[in-house]
Amino acid sequence: MKRRPASLAVRLIVSIGAVITVVLLAFGLIVERSLNNHFIQQDVDEINAVVQALQGTLATLPADIAPKDLSWQLANAVSGHHNAQFRISDDKGVEIYATPGSSLERFTQVARPVDSATVDTVGTWQDHGQTYRGAVLRMASDGLPASGPLTITVATGINFHLHYLDSFRNYLRIITVAACLIAILATWFAVHQGHAPIRRISREISRIRSDQLHVRLQPDAAPSELVELATSFNEMLERLEGAFRRLSDFSGDIAHELRTPITNLKTQTEVALSQSRNAQQYREVLYSNLEEYERMAKMVSDMLFLAQADNNLLKPELVKIGLKTEMRVLFDYFGAWAEERGVGLKMVGSEVYILGDRLMMRRALSNLISNAIRYTPAGGSVTASFCLESSTARVSIGNPGPPIDPEHINHIFERFYRPDASRHRSGEGAGLGLAIVRSIVEAHGGTISAHSTPQATTFQMAVPATKC
Repeated sequence: MKRRPASLAVRLIVSIGAVITVVLLAFGLIVERSLNNHFIQQDVDEINAVVQALQGTLATLPADIAPKDLSWQLANAVSGHHNAQFRISDDKGVEIYATPGSSLERFTQVARPVDSATVDTVGTWQDHGQTYRGAVLRMASDGLPASGPLTITVATGINFHLHYLDSFRNYLRIITVAACLIAILATWFAVHQGHAPIRRISREISRIRSDQLHVRLQPDAAPSELVELATSFNEMLERLEGAFRRLSDFSGDIAHELRTPITNLKTQTEVALSQSRNAQQYREVLYSNLEEYERMAKMVSDMLFLAQADNNLLKPELVKIGLKTEMRVLFDYFGAWAEERGVGLKMVGSEVYILGDRLMMRRALSNLISNAIRYTPAGGSVTASFCLESSTARVSIGNPGPPIDPEHINHIFERFYRPDASRHRSGEGAGLGLAIVRSIVEAHGGTISAHSTPQATTFQMAVPATKC
């Protein structure tokens, strides 16, 4: 089973929560390190203060000072530094003086002597559960009975600092967890409030039914990030509304068109059965019924063709076609009918060639020619013009007759559409011919248009041309 992606709210909360956690941890680490460095510097200052006090005291001591007085003088030198300990030894390691209770001998032996105590030269060690920070320094033996330089080991206890840092870390963890929880809750609330317009739009969309496709979202009332979404949804509703309207019209039109032949069949059958008839009379009824069947079969065939066009299932078999040649064949085919109606057929212009499906193009041209002949009054002529403009083959079929009002001219390629009653005569088809023409032309990458004046009505077809 495919796992469902996490919601946007969860993604935002997790992402923002992770960022806030990292920022708080980094901030806490920086603060902790800064605090630790401050304590180290404080300890170094304490050590340097002790060293300076010892240097000042040693510089003023007489060479023959008694050991008891020496101890008293050195102890008083650091009387203000209660947390400090020190040990003084000669160049042979013999202890001259050490703070009572201190244990600095081991550190003196393992530490590397330095010239001054700094953050980088002090060391840390533990002894009997206590932690110290200190340094081993070399000093001249002026004023003391020593044969070489002195070694001074100075240390200060840092247990208080370490306990404070441990407490700070624990407190920082608690603060971080609490801050993360508060931040996550605040993020959730902000995301929830931020998604309110989306939920509102979702509610509005969920209320739209098939009978409410006229309803539109209000882009002006949506945040800028959702304006494009609302606009796109409104455009989709417009397309759906148009599709539903066409489907509804199509259903009504097809029901109306099928009702006529079915009624005719029913009536003729009832009349034929109302009394006994001879074989010739039944044959005439059957021929009459056959005409109605052919009419319905053609209508169904046209509907299937348009359904294929709507679903992009028309796949023209491309061959080189001369449109003027095809028109000449159609003029020969419709010549007898045109002559019967007193309509002339004329062609002007030179041959133009396209790549297309011969049967489809012949069907499109046939529909245009039959439509033109049907509405041309006796004595008029249907004119087919051919020309090549750039890489486009243009075919115009014009005829005199009743003009089409401008309000209807943009709808005549719709299914079952007829401009007015004067152009709707019994037995002239179901009104699918021009819709089929448009589907064929568009399947060949072309366009078709119409314009009408009181003098003539002209249909113009433009299809990509090919070389001769």
